Order: sequence, then structure tokens, then C-alpha cells
Amino acid sequence: MPTVDDVLIGGVFREESGRSVATLIRIFGDIDLAEDAVQEAFAVALHKWPTDGLPENPGGWITTTARNRAIDQLRRESRGRDLLAQVALLDQPDQQLEPEVVPVEDDRLRLVFTGCHPALSSEAQVALTLRLLGGLTTTEVARAFLVAESTMAQRLARAKRKIKAAHIRYRVPSPAELPHRLRPVLAVLYLVYNAGADGPSGHELRAEAIRLTRAVAGLMPDEPEVSGLLALLLITESRQPARFNGNGSLVLLGEQDRERWDRTLIEEGQAIVRACLRRNIPGPYQVQAAINAVHADAASVGSTDWNEILALYDQLRALSPTPVVALNRAIALGEVRGPAVALAVVDGLDLDGYYLYHATRADLLRRLGRTEEAAGAYARAADLAPSDPERAFLEGRLSMIGSTD
Repeated sequence: MPTVDDVLIGGVFREESGRSVATLIRIFGDIDLAEDAVQEAFAVALHKWPTDGLPENPGGWITTTARNRAIDQLRRESRGRDLLAQVALLDQPDQQLEPEVVPVEDDRLRLVFTGCHPALSSEAQVALTLRLLGGLTTTEVARAFLVAESTMAQRLARAKRKIKAAHIRYRVPSPAELPHRLRPVLAVLYLVYNAGADGPSGHELRAEAIRLTRAVAGLMPDEPEVSGLLALLLITESRQPARFNGNGSLVLLGEQDRERWDRTLIEEGQAIVRACLRRNIPGPYQVQAAINAVHADAASVGSTDWNEILALYDQLRALSPTPVVALNRAIALGEVRGPAVALAVVDGLDLDGYYLYHATRADLLRRLGRTEEAAGAYARAADLAPSDPERAFLEGRLSMIGSTD
């Protein structure tokens, strides 16, 4: 019987909660009920699994337990008893509350499009769907948006109230509606992938984001930005085997063993990038995929075509003029024109709460020989780092600077 601890159960929660929540929302049509029931199911798991062992199908166990908890709660409420009678839940557990416009056999895909309904603000669309699908805490979602946790909690609560009040249907929209729903859907899928990027334990979350992106590409085969996101995720995922060393510490792109990159994923991603280039309808995800394709082309960091990458970042900045894009462009600028030029750009950005801003400054300062300032920037980045591997990496860089003083 495998040993079960809180860390393992936490991993199961991250990997399976989105599937369970999506299934319960389909069954009951109530987001709060679904979330509460899944949380209760994991609380039961924390109590039972260390003694009984890990179930053969942990996700199925959580969904079944959560469903039973939700039924128990509804039986205690008059509103709930009416709902149970309406859907005939006990006799037909898979009955669907709303007719499907685009038939799919995927509760999570329905959940993505429900959360990204145009009745919600763009920020709420992405935040709510990321919270429900990715199994992220409110704190983690707030960090992804660089806002306070209290602000995000209010945003999520308003979004759920809006879905209930507006009777928003739980379904994939019609083909005519799909283009209008695309932008937040792609943003959610990208953030879900990134939520699983902190280590090998996030494999299921990353695989889920790729799988759902493929599903959206199947619904919209002629939409180049869907293809662009898919290519971006595939090429990014190709580097995952080399992104961490044996003890789980982060390895930067320039220091990775490129022999460990997955060439099959790279080739698929690059083929999609070439198809996007032939269409010549550029968008932010396509350009980011092209940037990653250039990195994948280089046999070593020294042979990277930084001029091409900088030109692509110039195009990306025109399409998406955000401070984070400007920060990433500055890294390429530093490779082409030197760290002093890059630092001048970075120092003009308003990203004090973003750990990669301070990490980038630290690296540029280190290259310029300004070690005391670099140490302060590394310390600030480590304090803001969202994951243990990233924090450990930054603390290691800080220690290296200290050892050379």
C-alpha cells in the first residue's frame, strides 16, 4: 500500500479538482455547491487516505465523494430537493441540465467556455476559470494577476454571483459565438499550463492545458491564435525534462542540457509555427511560439539568433504592449546590445511586485559587476518568488554572489 501524506493529496487536488468541479457543475448547475463539495471530499481524503491508502482511481473517488456530499446538502434544503427532483439525479447521474450547442464529451471544456462568458469582465473571466479549472487557491490566482488577495476574492465572488443571476448556461457556444469567446479562453489555458510549470509534479496540469488547447483547435481549426497557443505550449513543454536538475532545482534556459529536450514536441510545434507564418495573420501567441521556435533551433545558447528574437519581441510589443513583454524584450536586448542598455529599459518598468523583474535586474547588475546591488535584487526576487524551485534558484544565485565578494 503506497504511503499517503498531505503532499501527495495536495498533488491529487491540483491535478483532479478541476475535473471534479467541472463534473459537479454540469450535474448541479451551481458553482458554489460544486466547489464546496469538492473541498469537503478532499478533507475526507486527508482523513481517510493516510490510513486506507491511495484509491485506485483518486480522481474518481473525489468526484463520487463530492457528488454524494452535494446530494446530502441538497436533500437538507428545500431548494435542493426541488433541484434533485428536477434533474432526477439519483436515477440518472449523467443527465445534463442544458442542451449542448456544440456536442462535446468534456466537462472541463464546457467549464472553460462558461467561465469565459461575455457577461463577465475580462479579468473575471480568466480569474474564475483559472480558479475552477486549475485548482488554484485565491492567493495563487491573485499572484498570477499581480493583485491583492482580497481584491481577487471579491472579483471571484462577483463573477459567481453574475453567472447565477444571469442564468449563464453551462455549454460550449455555437460556432458563430466561438470567435467572440476566444481571447479569455486562450488566456485561461495559457495560465493553467503555467500553473503546472513549477516542477514535474505539475505534469498533469500542463498535459490538461495542452489537451484542452487541442480540443479548442478542433473546434476552431482556422483560428491562427489557437494554433499559436498550441505551438507555444508544445515547444515550452519540450524543455520540461531539462528544466529541473536531480534535486528539483530550477535550470535556466541557457544552462539546460538541450539533448534532453523532446524533439517530437519541438517538431510538432515548429510545424504549426510555419503554418501560422504562411497564414500571415500574426497574433501574440503566434509570435511567442515563433520566439520559442528560434530558441529550439539553436544547438547551444551561444548559437541563438538573438537578433531574430529581438525582432520578434518588437513585433510582440506592438501587438501586446505590456510591461511584462517589455521586460522579456529587455532580456533579448541585453544579449544584442549589452546589459547596460537592457538595464536602462528595465529600470523604467513599473513591475516592483513581480519577482522576474527583480531577477532580471539582478542578472543585469551582476553582469555589470555591480554585485552589491545585484545581491539586493536577488534577495527581493527570492522574497517574491511564487514557488520553492524558483526561490531556491534565486537564493542560490544570491549565495554565489556572496561567495565571490
